[in-house]
Amino acid sequence: MNARVWQLRIRAGKTDEFQETFYSLVQLARRQDGYRGAMVLTSGKQDSPDVIMVALWESADAIRASEKNLFLAQAISRFLGCCEGGPHVTEQDILASEIGRAHV
Repeated sequence: MNARVWQLRIRAGKTDEFQETFYSLVQLARRQDGYRGAMVLTSGKQDSPDVIMVALWESADAIRASEKNLFLAQAISRFLGCCEGGPHVTEQDILASEIGRAHV
């Protein structure tokens, strides 16, 4: 599995809007082949929290496909309304995880 990791700062007073944007994008992401789930971690600051969003993908090829069909561009444009500046986005290989795997 692979992850697309986003680092963002939510604008003051925009936390609810950020959450709504996140959940609307999750609905779109679920239509993408290879998408396995996402979570958002926060610094806990009330005003302008820093967040790290981790989206899990089955493979690097699945991540590339989401870029080619403009899912990534659409996601970035939606977050611009509630975040300061653009996101810093990286891709990481997952060394170990229990999240996003089928349990047998």
